[in-house]
Amino acid sequence: MKKFMRNLLALLVLAFAVSLPVAADKDQPIEVTQLPAKAQQIIHQHFKGIQIALAKKETDLLGQSYEVIFTNGDKVEFNQRGEWTDLKCQTKTVPQALVPSLVATYVKAHYPNTRILELERNDRKGYEVRLSNGYELELNSKGKLVELDHKR
Repeated sequence: MKKFMRNLLALLVLAFAVSLPVAADKDQPIEVTQLPAKAQQIIHQHFKGIQIALAKKETDLLGQSYEVIFTNGDKVEFNQRGEWTDLKCQTKTVPQALVPSLVATYVKAHYPNTRILELERNDRKGYEVRLSNGYELELNSKGKLVELDHKR
């Protein structure tokens, strides 16, 4: 009986592990009006006049997130509450109003003649910033530099 239960448990664990990748990633195109209100507001205020190529809802084991890709190559990712988590601007700079003050202060003080092209927010770790001069910065949640890389 013990052997049977052990085999049954192993079979269930295996079945769960095999089905996990199938259930983990589900992306589906959506209309912009289906984004959380906060995400819609960010798009209308800071990306006005830029045509949207695709809006999609991503569902995984941790919840939902959203991604909006613009025809000029810009991309914004949002969490399920509609707060931006990743901003990538190909043709211009990340909108200044979306840059947290501690990030703006650090960049202005240390890299005054650069533009912020990408900004990623991680509530636990802080911010990852890619600048127009090729530097990639990682700032903790207090605005202190913890990692620096140069990609040119």
